[in-house]
Amino acid sequence: MRISARIVNTAASIAVLIGCLSLTAPAVSVAGAVEDGKDIAFSRKKGNCLACHAIEGGSLPGNIGPPLMAMKARFPNKDDLKKQITDARVKNVNTIMPPFGPHQILKADEIEKVVEFIYTL
Repeated sequence: MRISARIVNTAASIAVLIGCLSLTAPAVSVAGAVEDGKDIAFSRKKGNCLACHAIEGGSLPGNIGPPLMAMKARFPNKDDLKKQITDARVKNVNTIMPPFGPHQILKADEIEKVVEFIYTL
């Protein structure tokens, strides 16, 4: 009886440990995605967000688009922000924002990273 109680106790401890590890892993990957997204957004060869938008920490910003700030307030639903970055023509057919997804300017994973970064602003 004592052996089975030890086994149950050990199994429960392992389950809790695995649960804790699985909760911390996404936070690390999100932080990495934010940094990668910033690099893409600031890159003049990739996202080039600074060509049109002022972003804190960016140099030589444009003023064609709105400043990217308070993005969680402007886009409470992160999926709406992703749709806007992927193809802004869906909401505004006259937009001058490039359709990053349909024109394959950015790959899907790069758009995800940019969204993670922009959402922190």
